[in-house]
Amino acid sequence: MSTYLVFGATGNVGRRVAERLAWSGAAVRATSRTPEAAKLPRGVEVITPDLDAPGALDDVDAAFLMWPFHSAERARPLVDALRRRVRRVVFMTGGGTLPAVAPEEQPNPVARWHATVERLIERSGMGWTVLSPSTFMANTLWWSAQIRAGDVVRGAFGSLAVTPIHEDDIAAVAVHALTGPGHEGRRHTLTGPEVLTQAEQVRLIGEAIGRPLRWQELTPEQERARLLADPGFPDGFVGELLDGCTKMAAAPPPEVTSTVPDITGTPATPLSVWAAEHAADFGGDRR
Repeated sequence: MSTYLVFGATGNVGRRVAERLAWSGAAVRATSRTPEAAKLPRGVEVITPDLDAPGALDDVDAAFLMWPFHSAERARPLVDALRRRVRRVVFMTGGGTLPAVAPEEQPNPVARWHATVERLIERSGMGWTVLSPSTFMANTLWWSAQIRAGDVVRGAFGSLAVTPIHEDDIAAVAVHALTGPGHEGRRHTLTGPEVLTQAEQVRLIGEAIGRPLRWQELTPEQERARLLADPGFPDGFVGELLDGCTKMAAAPPPEVTSTVPDITGTPATPLSVWAAEHAADFGGDRR
């Protein structure tokens, strides 16, 4: 039986990819820096992300790859290891990577790293599929501490519109691309089913937890000070985040794509459903 290798299998998307494959009866090998704490379905073989370890790539037909590193330094040896043993790769890109744009011309460092990995995969000789998802719904968990503490979320760019996507919808598309035909050499742009501003997302979370929430707009300068005072937020990312939001706010609103329902046969999940699933994270009752 062919084996599917899933990188980042304890992350927001990788875990769901590994679970969906395992529930389908596929043989799954998943990577985790802490295999003993992975808590994946029975039958999933969990290994450390060391592809030079004996047996790491044995019988692997296809791999799901995401890029957790803060540079592209490790990309070439990883892709080289995969191309020697693996027939195809499904790569989840990020950072707002622009298609068909050279890495050095990408709009930000994260996009440059991901574009570098994309280029290496596309030139590797393996079959490949790139998944380009919009903002994860899980990103709203950044507001969870404020919501647990009160009814106001303070931040800049409340009118910034995005098309948030449920992580399980990304995983569903990834499994189709790993296991089915018709996806090689294609880039799938994935979005949720609706365009929502940050303020609207906060309102929907409030409806899900049964408590009215509102957005309080901060200036970019106030937001910078708030983030720099947050011990859990990396100082080096503050400027990049605010610059990215400024550019997004000045751009035309994003468009919803039909890729998720086209590939999976199931409508993309709205934020209201995701928020109800995660109500306990915001201080509400889990539904």
